[in-house]
Amino acid sequence: MTPKNKTSRLDSLTANRKPSWTWVAAAAGSIVVAAIVTALLFESFSIVGFVLIAGLLYIVSMYVTSRVLENRLKATDEFWRHLIWTAFIIALVPLISVIWSVVSQGLPTLLANPGLLTTDMKGVVGADDIATQTEGAPLQGGILHGLIGTVAITVLASVISIPVGLFASIYLVEYANRNAFSRAIRFFVDVMTGIPSIVAGLFAFAGLSLLIELVVGTSPQALQSVKTGFAAALALSVLMIPVVVRSTEEMLEVVSDELREASYALGVRKWRTIMKVVLPTAMSGIASGVTLAIARVTGETAPILVTAGYAATTNWNPFSEWMTALPVFIYRQLVNPTAPAAGDPSMARAWAGALVLIVIVMGLNLAARVIAKNFAPKTGK
Repeated sequence: MTPKNKTSRLDSLTANRKPSWTWVAAAAGSIVVAAIVTALLFESFSIVGFVLIAGLLYIVSMYVTSRVLENRLKATDEFWRHLIWTAFIIALVPLISVIWSVVSQGLPTLLANPGLLTTDMKGVVGADDIATQTEGAPLQGGILHGLIGTVAITVLASVISIPVGLFASIYLVEYANRNAFSRAIRFFVDVMTGIPSIVAGLFAFAGLSLLIELVVGTSPQALQSVKTGFAAALALSVLMIPVVVRSTEEMLEVVSDELREASYALGVRKWRTIMKVVLPTAMSGIASGVTLAIARVTGETAPILVTAGYAATTNWNPFSEWMTALPVFIYRQLVNPTAPAAGDPSMARAWAGALVLIVIVMGLNLAARVIAKNFAPKTGK
């Protein structure tokens, strides 16, 4: 092949393709034009307006450039690709903003007051917060009672919800065969998925009150014993079960029928096929769904406030007396500060509690990743 033929072939391969530096020129031009337009439209320079105008100009300029230098199909593909990236970036903005706000406000408080994690609010009065705000005294009190309450209530709710949701999903996928009963279960699960959290709290409180009234009788002491961490766990399980059922059902349906049939062909019983083939294959998705359910209920405030109340001291027994969770602690510190005239210490405790709550949720997600990796079927030789 002659050099001339080589050159002509390279030219044919690179024809109708815009230069690699096109996006740089489009971005630079969009930034300059957006700065000028923003300065003309707004009295003071608006960062939000500048970013929106620059992004819009960049998408339009890249579309026009691709349409002129390439063709309509490539221009349309690039246009939608840029829109998808824009939507992704917009979705990240509130997430990054929330994380940054919580970390910037809560981390300095935790670093300056490590005792927040090991003490509760027992004995802390308004004078302590006034001294902290006006005289620079050390911050008194902590979030230990809320941390212990969150862990205990969430663990109890998970112990109740995960087996129920898992067994219900196995029945719906492996045994029900789309009968009327399974359709009714799916319908009520869908209804429960959208139930307000306060309704779940009222349901658990009313149910336990009725049960105690039938067993023990009506008395102020008996009704007062309804508010416990266990009651809060029951309320959260009402919110967790439908999420676990729906997510687990979807993962079980994804498992190929060929795997089940191969197991049955070897003479393996159905229950053992489910335990050894179906569940391990879907374990990664099941773990993710369970994590989503736990993450949802970990931050709930209303049902825990109704069923577990608020206590300033640490309660290690979820079956007796009131118990505080971190969301309730954060809520009380914001709406009912220890010293109304000096709210900064209560605000600092609330930010610290919010940071710890986010860390707990992130830890649950990491644990789900580890579980999914360890229990997923091995594909290597």
